[in-house]
Amino acid sequence: MADRRPVPFAAPAVWRSRGGTRRSTRTLRIAASAAVLVCVALAVLVVPPAVDLDQQAVDLPSKLLPPSAAHPFGTDDVGRDLLLRCVYGLRVSLVVGLVAALAATVIGTAVGAAAAALGGWTDRLLMRLVDTFSSVPHLLLGIFVVAMFRPGLWPVVVSVAVTHWLSTARIVRAEVLSLRSRPYIDAAVSGGAGRLRVAVRHLLPGVLPQAGLAAVLMVPHTMWHESALSFLGLGLPTHQASLGNLVQTARGSLLAGHWWPTLFPGLFLIVPTLAVAGLAGAWRERLNPRRRAELTL
Repeated sequence: MADRRPVPFAAPAVWRSRGGTRRSTRTLRIAASAAVLVCVALAVLVVPPAVDLDQQAVDLPSKLLPPSAAHPFGTDDVGRDLLLRCVYGLRVSLVVGLVAALAATVIGTAVGAAAAALGGWTDRLLMRLVDTFSSVPHLLLGIFVVAMFRPGLWPVVVSVAVTHWLSTARIVRAEVLSLRSRPYIDAAVSGGAGRLRVAVRHLLPGVLPQAGLAAVLMVPHTMWHESALSFLGLGLPTHQASLGNLVQTARGSLLAGHWWPTLFPGLFLIVPTLAVAGLAGAWRERLNPRRRAELTL
């Protein structure tokens, strides 16, 4: 006789989402990145006005002292406090990065929006111009530009700005081409709006978030570019503190076994870069809700 005992009920398998864990990790990343950038802003805004630093001072009896209570980051090869030098260098690199990124974003947004909005031969001409500049390495073109001027802050800013607008132009052009196919653009054109009015009132506001994200991501890139030029001796004068100059002057000390003149300027360059990347990643997820939904599964 067949066994008629009831079969125990098996609960269906439950798929546990990791969305909560990923959201908490993203929140922690954003908080840590914001804290680092707040500390950087306070350091470059408060320390230089409060503590004066003689850029050309020499104190040979105190040269290459290791980190201590008196000198938390040690001293450099001529006895200057390395912590103050790093803060001053970070301020210079941030000024170059912010101004150059803003200028490059304005140029790239104007070129990309004009190419997509006007179309035709204007689009082809501007994109061929972008391709021509892209065929030359950034660093090589930057060296060519900065070599035409005397060493200083503004030649470096101009050099970085004119070599970093290309990616923004491509991003803005692609976004404008996407917006041109939207129904409200067709409605504006059917209502008699001209190209300039459509571009200023409808297309440009739609690309500003993407252009702003490109500008934020460009800031650490321009800081690295300035450091590379200063490391090669083509940027700021050697006596003026910048992160590239600090790393360049510390090469001999590193070979002699003194690690701190190279480590701390490198950290002042790497840590803000990671902080900006963390905040920019969160911004990118907010601009693209589909990608954010996929990441929280």
